[in-house]
Amino acid sequence: MTESKGLKDRNDTADSGAAPRKSLLQRWRPYAAGIVVLAVVFGASAVIGAHVRGAKADKVKPPANAAGPDGQAKLAVPVRPSVPVTLTVFEDLRSPQSKAFAEEYADTFQKLLATGQVQIQYRLVTRTDARLGGHGSREAANAAACAQDQGRFTQFVQQVWNRQPDPSDDALSSQSLLKELSEKAGKIDEGKFVPCLKGDDHEGWVAKSDADFVAGVYGEVPVLQINGETLPDVQKTLTPSKLRSQVEKEAKKVSDETAPSGQPSLAS
Repeated sequence: MTESKGLKDRNDTADSGAAPRKSLLQRWRPYAAGIVVLAVVFGASAVIGAHVRGAKADKVKPPANAAGPDGQAKLAVPVRPSVPVTLTVFEDLRSPQSKAFAEEYADTFQKLLATGQVQIQYRLVTRTDARLGGHGSREAANAAACAQDQGRFTQFVQQVWNRQPDPSDDALSSQSLLKELSEKAGKIDEGKFVPCLKGDDHEGWVAKSDADFVAGVYGEVPVLQINGETLPDVQKTLTPSKLRSQVEKEAKKVSDETAPSGQPSLAS
């Protein structure tokens, strides 16, 4: 009868000197320390990376030419930083030539503004005061600035044109007249306008504007600039049609210069 080898064989194997089979835990134990080290390294890297990313997220560093309101974060990236064309008009509220220019180009200016491609900036000067004496130009300019404090510059200046006296008459120096014109302009808070008028709140601003005009040697008002370039002798050589043509040309030029490569211009 054949003798069973179960228990004996197992004992013989144990006594034979062969290495016993290692458990799963025993086989992984030599690598455990390395795994722990790697875990620490990658864990630390993740923490450091998160810290760096967090620090960058907290630091507001706008890209070049980013836009935003003064004193606030510049979060917008403009494709076109501004309207392409700026018209700058130098005028004297006591000057008949300035009045005539304003009346001739009023409709043209409105149509240009409606395109969305043009903005108009007005610069007030006091050349008539310097030439004929008095201070009607200065008082009227200060009053116009007071009206602008309430967003009513255009409406107030229109009333000045409507009542403009002969330049030899310094009637615009009368603050009572200027107050009357402000009432006709409408939607002006007299409680704010009158103290501004009587206090000459914007007299220094008017004086600086006039001094800059004199320093620029622009000649007689009215003077018109397109993107800083002074148009020659606007009273004799310019017409509304020519102005529209020059503005369209300038708008196309600026649009072509600022449009991304390969993109069509929409200026014209």
